[in-house]
Amino acid sequence: MEAEAHRELMTAAIATETVAHTAATAGDAAAARAAFREAAATYRASWELASPTSFGRLVGMLKAAILAGDGIDDARYVEAALAGGEARSPTAAYAQAVAALALADDGRAAEWAELMRSASPAFVRTATAITALASADADAYRTAVVEIVDDFAGRDAHLTGVPIADTALMLEVLAGPRRLCVDLDGPLLPRLLPSTDFPRPTPDET
Repeated sequence: MEAEAHRELMTAAIATETVAHTAATAGDAAAARAAFREAAATYRASWELASPTSFGRLVGMLKAAILAGDGIDDARYVEAALAGGEARSPTAAYAQAVAALALADDGRAAEWAELMRSASPAFVRTATAITALASADADAYRTAVVEIVDDFAGRDAHLTGVPIADTALMLEVLAGPRRLCVDLDGPLLPRLLPSTDFPRPTPDET
């Protein structure tokens, strides 16, 4: 029953993300944020019932939470869930790199990003963007985000069925406190970046 429940929750999380993406592309910021918030909670519930190596659910939770503007608590949750550093797969590293960025721990974000590079080209592009944010390299970040958006634009299918570059949108939210936003335009990048309370790294933290 538990196995069936975590799969049902995963399906529900993706369905709720579909609602969020549809609202975002339609320009309904309030509905998008509410649906992203619900999706993040559902991803967390699914993770808690699934195999402890189901790290993609933590990535989905963080992405949705950050796009809802609520990523701080979720980032702390990921750090606690993966404490000890034993979860070192590329997907686990992705979750931990994003959590570290959200908490303005840029040194750790860069370290985890390096462990993402043994995975797919999409992971490598995201790792490059995370490393650029962590080192406040505006030019490298812009290049990486453009490549991420181009990759999304070239896809024949999207997880939620809605063409939206949600990875780039998540990174842009995290770029906000660092004043590194690229502010790209286009149908894959609805301008719904929420105001957030993500901390800004101090000079000795970057």
